[in-house]
Amino acid sequence: MELSDSFWNASLAELKQGYIQEKDSYICLLCGKKIEKGIIYPYENMLYEAERYMRIHIESTHQSVFEYLMGLDKKLTGLTDHQNHLLRLFYQGKSDKDVQKEMNIGSISTIRHHRFALKEKERQAKTFMAIMELLKEKDEYAPAFIPPHKTAKMVDDRYAVTEEEQQEIIRRFLPEGVMGQLKKFPPKEKQRLIVLREITKLFTSDAIYTEKEINQLLNEIYDDYVMIRRYLIEYGFLDRRLDGSQYWLKK
Repeated sequence: MELSDSFWNASLAELKQGYIQEKDSYICLLCGKKIEKGIIYPYENMLYEAERYMRIHIESTHQSVFEYLMGLDKKLTGLTDHQNHLLRLFYQGKSDKDVQKEMNIGSISTIRHHRFALKEKERQAKTFMAIMELLKEKDEYAPAFIPPHKTAKMVDDRYAVTEEEQQEIIRRFLPEGVMGQLKKFPPKEKQRLIVLREITKLFTSDAIYTEKEINQLLNEIYDDYVMIRRYLIEYGFLDRRLDGSQYWLKK
């Protein structure tokens, strides 16, 4: 699943809570689930109003906003694996001594040094956000980039795609959209990513497909459906069981 425009446009407070409020509903920033206002929702023999139910949804589906964000690709968080591990332990409420013992690194003073380095990273992030906000007010020529999908295995220059580029490539290779035929499989990786992302619109989120069902759907859009299926998995759009018996959209 791709991180939505709502996710990227949300305020820090909205990101922390994991959802945004619209006129008639609450929308989960992590998966897009919409919960309508004015409806009472049942959960485990209890009834909840919409906003409380949205918080329950986040806890039951995503564990927490923290866990969801920490599970994003390091290219999106800017965290090394080491920093990710440290932050998870700090979030669990472990003391510096406990963290040092669990990670078996240095001494307690080493952990305190890591805390300081993370605090510096926070200060830098705040400064950079302020700079970018000020830039947005002045840079009228800045292109609108398409956010990479959350399950991308490696985020690099291939993902530097503007909305204009995306539409042009879709028109070139899928002139009738996913209900039509793929004219040819794109030769360049950036083009492939755009086309493959468009092809994922054939699938329903949360649905489980057999290999036969996947092949039938893909065969309607391109003869070499095996190649398309392989690339959808390779680029992190689809996942499957090891025996190939079940396929689903990655989130």
